[in-house]
Amino acid sequence: MLNVKKIDIKKRFALILLMLSFLVVPLISSRAQDSINTAFRSGETLQYDLYYNWKFVWVKAGSASMSITSTTYQGAPAYRTRLLTRGSSQADHFFILRDTLTSLVSQNDMLPRYYSKTDMEGSSYRQRKAWYTYSSGKSHVRQCYINPAGVVSWKQQSDNLVIFDMLSIMLRARSFDTNSWQNGHKIKFTMTDGDGISNQTLIYRGKKNLKMRNDNSTYRCLVLSFVEYPKGKEKEVVTFYVTDDANHIPVRLDLFLNIGTAKAYLVGHKNVRNPITSKIK
Repeated sequence: MLNVKKIDIKKRFALILLMLSFLVVPLISSRAQDSINTAFRSGETLQYDLYYNWKFVWVKAGSASMSITSTTYQGAPAYRTRLLTRGSSQADHFFILRDTLTSLVSQNDMLPRYYSKTDMEGSSYRQRKAWYTYSSGKSHVRQCYINPAGVVSWKQQSDNLVIFDMLSIMLRARSFDTNSWQNGHKIKFTMTDGDGISNQTLIYRGKKNLKMRNDNSTYRCLVLSFVEYPKGKEKEVVTFYVTDDANHIPVRLDLFLNIGTAKAYLVGHKNVRNPITSKIK
């Protein structure tokens, strides 16, 4: 029974990484779409504490940090984003969480160029990589997946739309204008995690003033849900709250597990590009 819980929690906590891929417009249909960066700059760092509800008690489950720096890729200016997620020693009794994600996007058009992810669950180690190219009006991604047994598999896939990963979608989407969104609007996009591409769905839930757990700050937020459709019925997997300002920073994420609820809270930030005008107090 314990092993089942470990697998379930690990799978859901991995969605914390996916939730940072927020604010996707309904049709990211071509590379010609406006992709000017207005939301972040090199040097930005965000830090989170992760909590899990265990038998009605909230316990700290770990921490996460995300950083953005300027670099070059194949001789062109690029942004490198790195996301580290680590479970606490207390949480390690129930599940092991050790994730490292890296993504490179070109600075001039915010297109994905390279992606890698390594994760550990107990003694199991997995590695994923993706290389992106663009030709004939299509996006192409060459993917490599190494499973816990060390077996290597390769996939080459193409799509008429831009293919993103967990981090590049976040960088691209943070600069979009959300003023025209209506409550209940469904947002769809295409993504790879290094082992095949898939279609994902978010739903916009409107706005809410959110009081934080750790410092009693209140933010004006956009509320979105990541949903799945088991047997064709909508199931809420994650609800997350994003600052309603030019930065679009996620300040809280709620994950609905089979055996409880997990939350991630923003606890620190530095070198944010724009004033955080969504902070009410």
